[in-house]
Amino acid sequence: MLCQIGEVEVWRILELNGPFLTPERLFPNAGPAVAEIIERHMPGGLCPDSGRLILPVQGFLLKTPTHVILVDSCVGNDKTNNSIKDWHQRSDTRFLSALAAAGVTREDVDYVMCTHLHVDHVGWNTMLVEGRWVPTFPNAKYLLPADDEELQRERATDMYTESVLPVIEAGQAEKVSAGHMLGDYITLVPTPGHTPGHVSVQIESGGRAALITGDAINTTAQCWHPEWQFQFDEDAEQAVASRRRLLQTAADTRSVVLGTYFKLPSIGHVVAEGDAFRWEGSV
Repeated sequence: MLCQIGEVEVWRILELNGPFLTPERLFPNAGPAVAEIIERHMPGGLCPDSGRLILPVQGFLLKTPTHVILVDSCVGNDKTNNSIKDWHQRSDTRFLSALAAAGVTREDVDYVMCTHLHVDHVGWNTMLVEGRWVPTFPNAKYLLPADDEELQRERATDMYTESVLPVIEAGQAEKVSAGHMLGDYITLVPTPGHTPGHVSVQIESGGRAALITGDAINTTAQCWHPEWQFQFDEDAEQAVASRRRLLQTAADTRSVVLGTYFKLPSIGHVVAEGDAFRWEGSV
């Protein structure tokens, strides 16, 4: 178990942890010293051979007193990801093994919450069985941000066809918006910009609080530099505004922050520091 927030257990479901892309490419407005700044704030965060940012691809499993909830389902197996070769046509047991290590079967999951609909957050929504995409979690309701679903349906990408449409056709999808509450402990927080419907996930129980960032923040260095735009943001300015709001909320409430793409162990607190913030790892 990664941590416990009141009565809610939080488990890390790790699929990958390795070099992704260079910081110069990922943060186009960060300036020529971006790699040096990242290394200063998060030593060992860059691959010494390639200079690429090391990112975990992970979801978080929440065990509440009433539900088992998977937040983000990573890349998945057999998926079409032509732009990132390490994610293309994978065949790996690590994700499902992590679920098993948390004491959970595919049948046990009640909800799959996608913070947004990008390939690395929806992959294990489905699995390939006898040449057909079927929901990986047969008893789960899949919560999909409504604005993202509309956009991706129009684009009709491989991601949508392989990882989203099958759960809709199976009658297991529910389109949701920010503010949606899942039971007594989980609330979806609006953080649009990376995608139109992007949400972060707030956990509240026993007088404690935690925030799962999704892609609202992409590296701990953005705590010090929330103005850094991310290459894959749909609306970069809106994403910056959402990031600042989320960081301020985390600092004001002293919430535990679970950074979906933060360097492992990806858990800590945010402290306000002048016009920006400071990351303090672990809890």
